[in-house]
Amino acid sequence: MGSWMTTTQTDKTRLFKEMGGITEIKRVTKVFYDYIYDDPWLKLFFDGIPRDHIESQQNFFMQAALGGENKYGGKTPPSGHQHMNITEEIYQTRQSHLKQSFKDCNTNPKMAERWLELDEIFHNRIVKKSKDDCVMRYPAEGIRDFPKPA
Repeated sequence: MGSWMTTTQTDKTRLFKEMGGITEIKRVTKVFYDYIYDDPWLKLFFDGIPRDHIESQQNFFMQAALGGENKYGGKTPPSGHQHMNITEEIYQTRQSHLKQSFKDCNTNPKMAERWLELDEIFHNRIVKKSKDDCVMRYPAEGIRDFPKPA
C-alpha cells in the first residue's frame, strides 16, 4: 500500500484538486465506459443498467476515494459486484481499458497511480474463483456470468 492511503484528508483534498478533481474523473470515466460498452464481453455485465447511473456511481465513488467531497451513496465495490462472476481475466481486461483511458485522457500520473492503487485494494474481494463464489443480490436478478465471446 502506497503512502497515499496514510495521507491526511486535508492533503488528499489539496492533491485531488491538483490532479484535476471531479472534472478529470468524469473525463476518464466517460472514456473508460466507452471502452467497457464497446467490449463484447464486459458490456454484458451492464446490460439493462443505465449507463448514466453507472458513470455517476463511478464518479462519486472515485471523487470520495481520491480526496474530494463524499457524495457517494452506493454499495461498496465487493457488495456491488457480489452477483457477478468476475474472473481474473475479466478483471485484467477491465484494468487494461482503464489504463488506456488514462493514456487517452493524458491523466495526471498521480491520479492514475492512486486510482489503480484503490482498485487493487478491492481486487481479491471482487475477483471470483468460480460462479459458486457469487451471491445473488436480488432473487429476480440472478448471477451475472457470461462466457467469453468467440
